Order: sequence, then C-alpha cells, then structure tokens
Amino acid sequence: MEYLFSTVLLVHILAAIGVIGLVLVQHGKGADMGAAFGSGASGSLFGATGSANFLSRTTSVLAAVFFVTSLSLAYIASNKPKTSGSVMQDAVTSQPVSTPAAAGADKSGSPVDSGSKTKDIPK
Repeated sequence: MEYLFSTVLLVHILAAIGVIGLVLVQHGKGADMGAAFGSGASGSLFGATGSANFLSRTTSVLAAVFFVTSLSLAYIASNKPKTSGSVMQDAVTSQPVSTPAAAGADKSGSPVDSGSKTKDIPK
C-alpha cells in the first residue's frame, strides 16, 4: 500500500508542476491583439493557433490527472487501518508537581494566610 501511495503522490506532484508550467506559458486573451500588430505569434513553433489548442488540451489532460490523483490520495488516506484503543492510550502521563515546603508554610510548618485572595480560589 505504501508503494501505491508513493506512486500516486509522485504523479500528483508532477501533474501539479505541469499544470503550473503550462498555465504560465499560455498567452492570455489579450495576447491576440498584440499578434495583429506583428508580435510574432504566428511564427511560433505550433503556428498561429496550433499552440493554443495544444497547450489547452495538454493543460486540461494534466488537470484531469491532477483531479484523479487528488481523489485517489484521499481514498488511500481514508482507508488506512484503524488503530485499536483510545486516542489517549498512547498519551504520556506526567508526574504531579510537588511544591517545596518553604513556599507555602511558615517556620512552624502550618500554611501561611496571605489574605482573602487565596481564600476565593477553589482547590
């Protein structure tokens, strides 16, 4: 199961990088106006309209792959075996903190009354 998860995750990351790269390479709708004044878009590798169709189709295919791998990763993550027991079963238990004897008592060992503020605090 770990190999499947790693493979799908790798394809997912590559598809994401591919979609980002293809979106950045594509020209916007306003780029056609610049082509009319000799921008050089018609002399590109794919021709005047060939690059738009090729890049659009490739982007849509990679977006579909990204979507499918996203769903696959969610399915794989939700079907991991459940651990038995409580969530708190593996929690670390801490030891109670003891107060030093001199902090809350006078020399005779009886607690010191420091006023009415300490009487209001529930224990």
